[in-house]
Amino acid sequence: QLQVVESGGGLVQPGGSLRLSCVASGSTLDYYVIGWFRQAPGKEREGVSCISSRGGNTNYADSVKGRFTASRDSAKNTMYLQMNSLKPEDTAVYYCAADYRPTTRRCDMVGMNYDYWGQGTQVTVSS
Repeated sequence: QLQVVESGGGLVQPGGSLRLSCVASGSTLDYYVIGWFRQAPGKEREGVSCISSRGGNTNYADSVKGRFTASRDSAKNTMYLQMNSLKPEDTAVYYCAADYRPTTRRCDMVGMNYDYWGQGTQVTVSS
């Protein structure tokens, strides 16, 4: 049974950077599509980014394109979300999620398509 745990959230000033980590146990992340999602208070959960199991192909929400970068480190069984030029509207609880799709070069940011979720990490962007 795959388990994923996020870390790396915190308080940062506008324009700052954070790197979120998503560490997996129970299975290798190489066989999984990984998604990053966020939920702000009073808002619905939204997809932020995803990365495929094969080829490392990525997709990003328009709101974060050019500022966020998703990556994976197979040796550490860890996924990362590098967040630069952070804005107050990026404030949310961020979640990583995984879905077993070992041969795909595609990914999506539809939450219902993911089976394994972390507990979330709070990101607050404020001066």
